[in-house]
Amino acid sequence: MKLSQQFFNLIEKSNNILLTFPVDWSGDAISSALALYLYLKKIGKNVEVGAEKMNNSGNFRIPAESFKFLPSFSEIKSSLENLMKFIVSVDLKNAKVDHIKYTIKDNYLNFIISPRDGFFTNKDIKSNMSGFKYDLIITVDCRDLESLGRIYDTNIDFFYKTPIINIDNSPDNEEFGQLNIIDLNAVSSTEVIFNLLFDFKKELIDEDIATCLLCGIIFKTKSFKTPNLTPQTLNISSKLIEMGGRREEIVANLYRSRSLSTLKLWGRVLNNLSINESNDIIWATLFKNDFQISNSNEENLQDVIDELILSIPTAKVIVIFYSLSEMSILDDHYISEKDQEDFDNKTIVVHNNDSGQIFKTNVLVYSVKNINSLDLIRNLNPEGTKKIAQSAVARPIKDLEFEVISNIKNRLEKIFQ
Repeated sequence: MKLSQQFFNLIEKSNNILLTFPVDWSGDAISSALALYLYLKKIGKNVEVGAEKMNNSGNFRIPAESFKFLPSFSEIKSSLENLMKFIVSVDLKNAKVDHIKYTIKDNYLNFIISPRDGFFTNKDIKSNMSGFKYDLIITVDCRDLESLGRIYDTNIDFFYKTPIINIDNSPDNEEFGQLNIIDLNAVSSTEVIFNLLFDFKKELIDEDIATCLLCGIIFKTKSFKTPNLTPQTLNISSKLIEMGGRREEIVANLYRSRSLSTLKLWGRVLNNLSINESNDIIWATLFKNDFQISNSNEENLQDVIDELILSIPTAKVIVIFYSLSEMSILDDHYISEKDQEDFDNKTIVVHNNDSGQIFKTNVLVYSVKNINSLDLIRNLNPEGTKKIAQSAVARPIKDLEFEVISNIKNRLEKIFQ
């Protein structure tokens, strides 16, 4: 049986479907989930989309706002709500209920049931858990379940007891689903999904669905500029445009809407850019004044990374070191740019266990060649996914930069030797 037939056989047997994707909210994942969401809605399925956003603690955030133009983007939930229900049952054979109220005392929820024409005993009370809200999970652009973040971590039992359809195009996918649809020849997950939907009922692919699918392809190929672009991808993109995919709207929102602050931050990154001898590791340092002068913030960093990927195609790992802390322990002022070179070359910073109140360096690691970003900075207790990881460390930025880059160089030498 073809994979598309297996896929829709499972869909047909399911009543409530959860679509989910990793915490990094990549454009391919968002587009894939929304395309499937719209398609499944059209065939009458009850379906919801849920995904945790990476690092809600206040550090780097994925700029998912760039994809708000996509149909039904607002339907994406950031957590799973009412996944199970606890049911308290009362046998009414011996008495009827006059009224019910509840109180909360000492962390206990107390139900107070007043009977009419009789009384209740302990034998009349039963409790049980309802089944899970969803009877099928579909993951998209997800290499492993851990990359789903807290949606998986806090609901492990749900993921182990519910059938999973795993859709991806990555060679290091762990094939954790009961049905794994992994196409290594596709450049994006949206391309895999297009083939599924086109084989089933292509006439159901309307303008909105085509736009979502085309958006994923355009995002993954950086508007058809990446070297992994294939004739098949171009052919599918052509079909999606014929089906009503709004290419101009996609390009305008993803690539023609760079803010002035992002462009200024891009200039600051280029000014501070470093690259190793083999051109496969690039890194940059940003200080508080870089963000202040460019009038930018952490959410602009993803656009900067996209530009680095396009500009330096040999790069396997991209690292951004940045600090939003004051750079001098004197007078609570960050060091001026004209004094930065002297600061780097001549200043010795003495710090102790209280340095965390002065220094805080954020490390953002992005890997583009199927390298595990989390492993590259494992000693820094990172958050994120294999593709993009981050950590916040209470150490000076220059001190940490040397250590991290040295470790990454050693790791890559072992991987590719």
